[in-house]
Amino acid sequence: MSDTTRSQQDFDQAKKLLPGGVNSPVRAFKSVGGTPRFFARASGAYVWDVDNNQYIDYIGSWGPMILGHAHPDVVKGVQETAALGMSFGAPCELEIELAQLVIDMVPSIDVIRFVNSGTEATMSALRLARGFTGRDKFIKFDGGYHGHADGFLVKAGSGAATFGEPDSAGVPADYAKLTLTAPFNDIEAVKTLFAENSGEIACIIVEPVPGNCGVMLLHENGFLQQLRDICDAEGALLIFDEVMCGFRVAAGGAQERFSIMPDLTCLGKIIGGGLPVGAYGGREEIMRMISPDGPVYQAGTLSGNPLAMRGGIETLSRLRAPGFYEDLEGKATTLVEGLLAGCKAAGVPAVANQVGAMFTIFFTKLEQVNCCSDVSSHCDLTFFGRYFNAMLDEGVYLAPSQYEAAFVSAAHTDQDIENTIAAATRALAKLTA
Repeated sequence: MSDTTRSQQDFDQAKKLLPGGVNSPVRAFKSVGGTPRFFARASGAYVWDVDNNQYIDYIGSWGPMILGHAHPDVVKGVQETAALGMSFGAPCELEIELAQLVIDMVPSIDVIRFVNSGTEATMSALRLARGFTGRDKFIKFDGGYHGHADGFLVKAGSGAATFGEPDSAGVPADYAKLTLTAPFNDIEAVKTLFAENSGEIACIIVEPVPGNCGVMLLHENGFLQQLRDICDAEGALLIFDEVMCGFRVAAGGAQERFSIMPDLTCLGKIIGGGLPVGAYGGREEIMRMISPDGPVYQAGTLSGNPLAMRGGIETLSRLRAPGFYEDLEGKATTLVEGLLAGCKAAGVPAVANQVGAMFTIFFTKLEQVNCCSDVSSHCDLTFFGRYFNAMLDEGVYLAPSQYEAAFVSAAHTDQDIENTIAAATRALAKLTA
């Protein structure tokens, strides 16, 4: 058992000052129990808490740290930029450089607007879709989490699902009426929604690789292509929320991996190399609707700030190295196969969903986990909590929720992968003794 004295002291103090003692709900460990770890430093594939316990990290700040923590070139670049000024509230040349880099990498983006978070990106893209089409309603998928803007908190995943609260208090009922939901992978449900709301739907927003109910896989029925076709036929826009999977499953994101072009793409996480940043971009005729070119208003004091721009430039420019993604996915596959083999040997029912360097191990008797309801109804959430804490004691830091993805970084070595599989074997032996 790890010593968590100082983390517990910090948590007790934080609860007096912050709701639940945290600034993002899942960090409170409510669904898994135990003491949240307060971290002091990170490097490569490792994080250290305030009690100086070391962990192999598979959260990576929830995805951005694709190169590993505190990559020396990223740190150096940000330090150099900070010395020249941390924010101007005015244009800087780094915005142009990162914009060109993203446009060169992401197939569907002609013009881009930087914001400060993934939530800002999705809420702005939705407003733009409504402004472009003149329609108010939109479709999202059950368990899809697109940030905490009011319209998206209907059957949302991630933190809301973790706590058994699919909707949030404070969201006006009239907002919710404009949000139409369908089960992921269910194209017939989407067709029904369009038939019932003819001429009223502005867009479909979808995570092409869902990660906020755990990683979900696309059925082999051309689901994304069918969404593309429906939007074309109905005059609606297709928005890919690639905040999580963008630059993670391929250099050009899921749209490159699956060869499906959305009208708008939302980005975050990796695009800033760990600094707070987001972006949305797409077809020029749509993006020119944004102020000051057009009538759709959106602004932000810290948008395009030089620190986030430099962090993004230093990160994205290193993702084009030959074999980068093949190596990353190979590591993840080795890890997933090892973890599943350990579960089978221990007699623990489990399946895994993996796309690129994103994966989730689900503790379930199902042969495949296809949607959010499979997680809530058929996965052993109690066992996951015990497994999570056992892995913590073994020095492995996973997401504190069955409803989340895990991420492998370029900094994880083959030895780290082997050590993680061995740690899981020991944890499962304790749990099944």
